[in-house]
Amino acid sequence: MMTEPPPIPDLPAREHRLHPWSWLFVALQHLKQFILPLLVLLIARRGDGHALWPLLGIGALVLVSIWQYFTYRYRLLPEHIEIRSGLLERKLRQIAYARIHNVALHQTLLHRLFGVAEVRLESAGGSQPEAQMRVLRMDKALALEHLVRERGQHISSITPTDAIAQAAAAPLLTLPTSEIIRHGLISNRGMVVVAAAFATLGQFMDEFIEHYAGQLARTTRATLNGLDAQRLTLDWLDYSLIGLVLLLAMLVLLRLLSVALSLLQYHGFVLGESGRRLTISRGLLTRIRSSIPKRRIQAWQLQETWLHRRFKRRALSVEIAASLQPQQQQDRGSHALAPIATPAHCDALISHLLPAAQWPPTNWQKLHRLAGLRRWLGSCMWLLPLTAVTAWLLGFWALLPLTWLALCAFSAWQTSRHAGWSLDSTLIATRRGWLSKQWRFAEVAKLQNLRLSASPVDRLFGMRSLLLDTAGASPFAPLRIDYLSREDAEQLLTTLARQLARSPLRW
Repeated sequence: MMTEPPPIPDLPAREHRLHPWSWLFVALQHLKQFILPLLVLLIARRGDGHALWPLLGIGALVLVSIWQYFTYRYRLLPEHIEIRSGLLERKLRQIAYARIHNVALHQTLLHRLFGVAEVRLESAGGSQPEAQMRVLRMDKALALEHLVRERGQHISSITPTDAIAQAAAAPLLTLPTSEIIRHGLISNRGMVVVAAAFATLGQFMDEFIEHYAGQLARTTRATLNGLDAQRLTLDWLDYSLIGLVLLLAMLVLLRLLSVALSLLQYHGFVLGESGRRLTISRGLLTRIRSSIPKRRIQAWQLQETWLHRRFKRRALSVEIAASLQPQQQQDRGSHALAPIATPAHCDALISHLLPAAQWPPTNWQKLHRLAGLRRWLGSCMWLLPLTAVTAWLLGFWALLPLTWLALCAFSAWQTSRHAGWSLDSTLIATRRGWLSKQWRFAEVAKLQNLRLSASPVDRLFGMRSLLLDTAGASPFAPLRIDYLSREDAEQLLTTLARQLARSPLRW
């Protein structure tokens, strides 16, 4: 007979305040929202007798922040956290420990200077944090995170002995600086910054080439040939070399920015496990510490680009059950369990967190034998009409894009040859891609609904697509299997429906 875990001692039901300097951080947060209007007022009224009005606005923001500090209280009760706020409009919020799926701690440089942290308590069903405490002393923030973890484990029948043993275990993954540099070299995180820089440069491109790059090219040729640089004119070869140098400069700048952004986001990355929760700590200037329950993980994604293979690395990420927008998910908490790791380490991490599943699968099934042709026709459906219109407008040379169809055919054949799906009693998995490979999988018990679909072209080829929906499904990368034969799709749908009917939904 299973023994009940010993109860956690009751907490004193006294009210707690935020950190005495919390009003400063609240004021700074408000100031970020009104900084532009205040600056406009300050500049517009410069020189008249009302130039101090913007300063009065800043003073009002400070008074509101101090008001919020004195009216914000919280109590740590045995089953939930109780938060009181407001004076004229009073609010009372109770948050059950078992419903908190993420405890996120944020520390900027200013937070570190004061020894404090911002705490966000997030549930699985809200687009905003259930509670946002600006700010708590760092030891109190860590104690609150520990309390939420222990109370959640107590409610879910986890013994304190197991929790202590797992908390004392070594981290599941740590990323040294060398690995983070590899991550920056692999990713293209600096592409937006570089593109913006070259778009700005494009406005002055003619002047730049003529006065700077052109002068450098003339000086180089004159030095090599012993001629007068002022009398030299640039030809097509010079302009080609200038373009090549600019391209190389863009690639180097892109990689340097990618490395810098990776260091800012993932410096000191540590993935740990405590009971049924995973904790992630990361960040160079802004430290972020998040805690999520493993039961909330709905879908998994393993990615390997061409550059990943050159470095013999992969990336492992998860999707959490939450009604958040994709950009909010990225800002709210890191769902990258392994931003970069060796394939063996990724497989070991999956096997550890999904002990009942067999990973990697050995029984991969192929798609429809005409899947490559069907995928290639998808490219033809937009390329052929576009080429016909441009040929009618521009003439014979507009037919050159048709040569792209040969490359598309080869890519479609390779992609379909490497794609597949797998199903066992625990896990449903898909794989796709050729140069960039991607594996997506989920526990069968986490599936919510199944949908079989077929476009008119799919019906012509006798194909079907199966969409597998989970609570944390991403609209940009859904878990689905395309280009199945009709018989395989219907059989897979029947098998999954039978398994779902026999097992309760776990999320």
